[in-house]
Amino acid sequence: MRTAPTAIAAALLAALTLTACSSDDGDGGGDDGKTSAAPAESGKGTACTAAAAGFEVGPSSAAPAAGDEGAVPVTVTNKGGAACTLTGLAHVELVLGEKNMPIRPQDGASKDTRVTLEKGQSVTFTIAYVRGVAGDPEKGAEVDKLTFSLPGETKANSYDWPDAEVAFTSGGTLDATVGPFLPMGD
Repeated sequence: MRTAPTAIAAALLAALTLTACSSDDGDGGGDDGKTSAAPAESGKGTACTAAAAGFEVGPSSAAPAAGDEGAVPVTVTNKGGAACTLTGLAHVELVLGEKNMPIRPQDGASKDTRVTLEKGQSVTFTIAYVRGVAGDPEKGAEVDKLTFSLPGETKANSYDWPDAEVAFTSGGTLDATVGPFLPMGD
């Protein structure tokens, strides 16, 4: 009996016939926190795109003093007309004047993670950082902006950095990480 190839072909056809996430209003607002993302199912939705998403940065949990940890959450809302899927991690860079510095993934954050967003649903990812020393370019970077792109995209979304300086690691990179996409709680 040859039903497996037929079932696979039907699932592939269903995935190809779904429309891409199209933009409703394109604003950067979040949602009311009453929805949550579902784990991705095979063939469900297309890749989420910035054109069909809304973004909200913050509010942050600013690090109060040098050496303390802070966090900047970014909310991604599916504003399109159909389900879409995020696979992997957001690409995040912090901008210092004319220099863009990519930040590394949080330990344990998988590039294989898949999250499906139904229309109107939201997820967050968090940029965690260690606060640097103000006025000391060896121990802290004055960050102007944060830029990020969704997995598989190259278009960067840019926002003002909401917090203080970011410390450097001993290797000269920024002491900051990007976490995985996490469903919003009820």
